[in-house]
Formats: sequence, structure tokens, C-alpha cells
Amino acid sequence: MADQSIPEARTPEKALDDGAAENAALKEGVSRRRLLGTAGATGLVLGAAGGAVGYAARPAEATPLASVGTDEAMFHGKHQPGILQGLQARGHLVAFDLTAGAGRKGAAALLRRWSETARRLMAGEGTATGDTDVARDAGPSGLTITFGFGHSFFARTGLEKQRPVSLDPLPDFSSDQLDKTRSNGDLWVQIGANDGLVAFHALRAIQKDAGSAARVRWQMNGFNRSPGATAHPMTARNLMGQMDGTRNPKPSESDFDQRIFVPSSGSKDPSWMANGSYAVVRRIRMLLDDWEQLSLTEQENVIGRRKANGAPLSGGSETTDMDLEKTDANGDLVVPINAHARITRPDQNGGAAMLRRPFSYHDGIDSDGVPDAGLLFVCWQADPLRGFVTVQRKLDRGDALSKYIRHESSGLFAVPGGAAEGEYVGQRLLEG
Repeated sequence: MADQSIPEARTPEKALDDGAAENAALKEGVSRRRLLGTAGATGLVLGAAGGAVGYAARPAEATPLASVGTDEAMFHGKHQPGILQGLQARGHLVAFDLTAGAGRKGAAALLRRWSETARRLMAGEGTATGDTDVARDAGPSGLTITFGFGHSFFARTGLEKQRPVSLDPLPDFSSDQLDKTRSNGDLWVQIGANDGLVAFHALRAIQKDAGSAARVRWQMNGFNRSPGATAHPMTARNLMGQMDGTRNPKPSESDFDQRIFVPSSGSKDPSWMANGSYAVVRRIRMLLDDWEQLSLTEQENVIGRRKANGAPLSGGSETTDMDLEKTDANGDLVVPINAHARITRPDQNGGAAMLRRPFSYHDGIDSDGVPDAGLLFVCWQADPLRGFVTVQRKLDRGDALSKYIRHESSGLFAVPGGAAEGEYVGQRLLEG
């Protein structure tokens, strides 16, 4: 927490001098986080006083920057940010296609620019040049920026021999109604933060950095519950009102790394993917009008869990193991044979597991009053064939939830390991 001591009272003239000093400091590259720390110590806040001053002395007991603003994820590390962090309140997913002539050299320059911008923004700093000041008043707010390569990237850069077998296109599924213009892409960027302006600021910076090297193929916006909105930490709910992510693998599990990350040796993947992961991205529309016509009991039977607390229908709490053999007085299975939670269990899919890290989305209401809303599904795994594909094939054969959802776009991206100090993301591929 920031220092909460009572600030020294100051005159408007002193406030103006300090405001000018802060503007100068910002131009010198002082981070937003450090600037806010200075503001907390001197007692300034940006106000609506108007006139020439523009700053007002803050009340003696004003609240310092909350922990949600000071949260900071590290850009450099073994894995890229945006995989192991918890769900974030705001998110943007965007895919780019390289422009004609960009090639390997242009892609390397772009990833170098993007990596430096991500490093700066995640540390609470502005961009190196032309910062828009959208997030000037905010701390890092847990910002994460993650980069991945699509199947088509390797042909465009002459790196086909370095394309992982694991990046082969996903098979077709019966619930797919995919829009090809909103699927795949040469490059993929995931942006997440716990403040909407911080997330947008990063999106705008990434788009500007693309310059003439790449153009946006598609872009999607998402959200989750804000940190601190519940009395205690809870599994998030999706737009169907269901707890979503109860069975997510946990880093404390002994086989977590082998399920989620590509090993540094002994892998079928090329060496540049060491400590990386594969992201499956799906825009899944929820047919909410149909879903909301179901009774509570019908909804719970579709999912296999209690809506109120996420507990399995077989009893217990959210974390209780589901008893798949339990029957009721009539001899019927308590957890229906086609319940979503039954079908997706790792022990029903040869141990297949994915780390789910989705965002909800709402893109408006059409002329018939039907909401275009659902889930921006993002899942991580070391091997998409053993992870997503295995589970989705099982769901394709009889998931009760399939009647109430529609997969409208899809992408699979190779996300390399984190960049070491002095490196940019993908450097071992592009300069190897």
C-alpha cells in the first residue's frame, strides 16, 4: 500500500509548479507508477478545477492508488505474461497479418518494437514516442501483453521448417459456424488489465507500433468481474451465470508444467518453443434467450453443477470430486451422462487438460433484440491435439451445452517462452 500520511498543505501556485514538474518528468520517461507515487506524497490529484491551474490540492485523507492499480506483472521471465496470471477485468484480443514484403526482417523489427512497448507499459511507463496519455493517471493495473504466431506466419517469413507440428490447423467440429475473416492470423496479441483505460492504451500502442509491417485482421474486446467485487476470491462466472473454471489445472499440481508448457528438451516441438505454450482462441456465442428459458434445474443438469455455488450435482462443495456413478431414488445418474462438467473432466479424456483463461464479451443487441454475447475462450496447453482437440471431440459427440452455444471464430497460435533480459519475444525463432 502507498504511504497514507497526511500531505503538506500547499498553495495553488505551488500546485501549478509541481504540475509543471510532473509534466516535465513524464516527458523524461518517468513511469506512471512512480509519478502516482509522487502525487500521493505531495498531495496532488488531477482535478476539475479548470482555469490555468488544472490541479487541486487533494483532501487530507484522500485514498492512495489502490492495490488494483499498483499490481505489476513482469515482462521478462521463463514464460510470457498473460498465461499464469489470474483473470483480468478487461481484455483485448487482436490478430494481425504481415503486409506484402514485410518478411522475416520486418517481422523481427516488429516483434522488437512490440516487446519494448510491452515492457514499458507493463512497468507503468508510457510508450517511447508519441504516448497518447490515455493511461497517464493509472498504475500498471496488472497489464499483461502476450504474443503468438499463427500457422500462416511461417510461410510469410520463409520459416516453414521451424513451424511446429503442433500448429497444424484444428479439425472441424459440428458446433462450428466459423467466420474466416475473424479467425486465425499471422500474429496474435492478447492484452489484459484490471483497468479499461490501461488495456485500451496498450491496444492502441500495439496497433500504432505495427506501422506498415502488419495490418489488423480481427479484434475482439472482453471483460471479467473486477478484482475485489466479491467478499472473497471466487471462481468467475460467465454470462450464463455459471461458475467457469472450477477444474482449471493449478501450478501446484505435479504435472502442471508438462500439461501447459512445452519442455526445454525432449519435445517434438522446435527448440525456440521451449517454455512456451499453445493458445486456442474461440469466440463462442451463447444463445442466451434459449438458455434463460430453461428452469434452474434444467440449467444445472446441462452443466452438472449447482448454479449457486458450483458444487457437483452429486453433492459437496465446488471443489468436491464429482461422483459420476451416484444415482437418485429412481436409479438415474445424478450427474447426467451428457452434462458438460462430466464430459470435460480430465479423467474422462485420458488426462487431457487445458488452462482456461477466458473473457466474456458483449457486442450489442441486434434488431430482433437478441444479444451478441458469450465467451472469448482462450485456453493454454503444451499440446493442442492432446488438450483442446481431445476434449472438443468428446463434447462434439453429445455435450448437453452444445444446443446453447455456437463457435463463431477460431485460432491456434504458438506462443514462445518469455523473453530474457535484452531479448524480444520470438528472437530465438526470427534470428536463430
